[in-house]
Amino acid sequence: MEKLIITVATTGAVTTRDNSPYLPITPEEIANEVFDSYNAGASIAHIHVRDEKGNPSMDFEKFQETVERIKDKCDIIINLTSSGGLNLEEEERLKVCELAPEFASLDAGSMNFGPSVFINSPPFLEKLSNNMNEYNVKPEIEVFDTGMINNALMLAKKGLIKPPFHFQFVLGVPGGMTATPKNLIHLVDSIPSGSTWSVIGIGKHQLAMNTLGIVLGGHVRVGMEDNVFYKKDELAKTNAQFVERIVRISGELGREVADVNETRKILGLNHVGVVK
Repeated sequence: MEKLIITVATTGAVTTRDNSPYLPITPEEIANEVFDSYNAGASIAHIHVRDEKGNPSMDFEKFQETVERIKDKCDIIINLTSSGGLNLEEEERLKVCELAPEFASLDAGSMNFGPSVFINSPPFLEKLSNNMNEYNVKPEIEVFDTGMINNALMLAKKGLIKPPFHFQFVLGVPGGMTATPKNLIHLVDSIPSGSTWSVIGIGKHQLAMNTLGIVLGGHVRVGMEDNVFYKKDELAKTNAQFVERIVRISGELGREVADVNETRKILGLNHVGVVK
């Protein structure tokens, strides 16, 4: 198997300080958590930001400050969210591409998301794909159910996204596919040959899905965006704890962890995004 890529998602748009007092929410806190996770073995950082009150935000200056702080500390691959919350204006979501990250999320369809609806219309996905192309950003195709794979392939048929594709399977969100081995294997079997993939398990499913991802030859995402508990009734105090555990498990299973340069090679990231 190729080496394991570990993504850390430190903050997210749903987790709050009420869920965990250890959640990083300021640019400085996020950058520090990313750096500690990088030292522990993560090679990609998936970034959300918050406003001054700790609420989900797509504030461009917050993203800019957070990215600059991370780059001052390490060369981890930065993956910016294009969906920092529900019911956001499209222009807010598109603007993060202007920071020219190597990666950004492309949520490949609309869905029920808990009590709300997460809207990603076909016209918006085309706009987002065009923006990513303009700024030389590779899309991380986020898939919450099987139909989203087909949505992404329709973008590909129009030449809006190009192989090799990287899929991020998000399992366990209320309204999306449940986090089961059968569902993960079905998703893996449904993507084009030559694609890379990673898996997220929400909440209590995080560790099981991560471990299965390692065994099946995929990659993994960990962090407080997806789960604040290190184990039952015990809050994680840092995001790096999750990374350290995956490094240990992967080592026990005989799979080495990719560093940043190896990750770029595996994912075809032979460039850094071009700032216009």
